[in-house]
Amino acid sequence: MSDSAEHLLGAEAAPLEELQRLRGSIDNIDAALVHLLAERFKCTQKVGVLKAKHDLPPADPAREERQIARLRALARDANLDPDFAEKFLNFIVREVIRHHEAIRR
Repeated sequence: MSDSAEHLLGAEAAPLEELQRLRGSIDNIDAALVHLLAERFKCTQKVGVLKAKHDLPPADPAREERQIARLRALARDANLDPDFAEKFLNFIVREVIRHHEAIRR
């Protein structure tokens, strides 16, 4: 192989190695997110049981409003789009409420 061909392969390998490294980091972060969500849902399941036991409503709009404001501020501080963070929290909250309604039945 010529020196120029080896140089080209080396130049192509560096970005591919970096891509692989970055994707490995993304995979690790995704795994952490899944585990954190699982822990969060364990807690919200306990909240759902407590609410059902004491005949409390499955949804708490005032708390949800506070949580959205809190999460939007955290997102801004982390340079994450606050609208995205709010959509993400709303998705989670809808799922939690669905679980709480199921527990009540």
